[in-house]
Amino acid sequence: MEVLEAILTRRSVRKFQDQPVPEDLIEKLLRAAMSAPSARNAEMAEHAPLAILICADARLDHAPWYWPVDCAAAAENMLLAAHGLGLGAVWTGVWPREERMDGFHRLLHLPKPVTAHSLIVVGYPTEQLSPEDRYHQERVHRNGWQGKS
Repeated sequence: MEVLEAILTRRSVRKFQDQPVPEDLIEKLLRAAMSAPSARNAEMAEHAPLAILICADARLDHAPWYWPVDCAAAAENMLLAAHGLGLGAVWTGVWPREERMDGFHRLLHLPKPVTAHSLIVVGYPTEQLSPEDRYHQERVHRNGWQGKS
């Protein structure tokens, strides 16, 4: 399945068949999770042709306190969509850093109930980066935490 099709057709499934998930698929899911980006970068925004600010609007929030994870999911979908479209993108964290949140409020005149969460910086890449294998088997625990706490 192509990435945009996967993003646009994915739904929350709440009923499941009585069938185990094979080990190779479990590892693929874990590899995908461990390949998730970090939101700690920031410097590149000044020289990019596009930046999209992901925000939460408290006036639309039906489940208070879930907005940070909802915005993070939106950021990841946008990063995957950009990659699928041949664009380069990087996730820049805004929330919960007050100075960044306040800066975007002032710069973009955001209404008071709107909270800046993430800045996705987008453009056509000048380099082709090699994939990284970020999978760590030792971080996988089944049926409880094993090892030192």
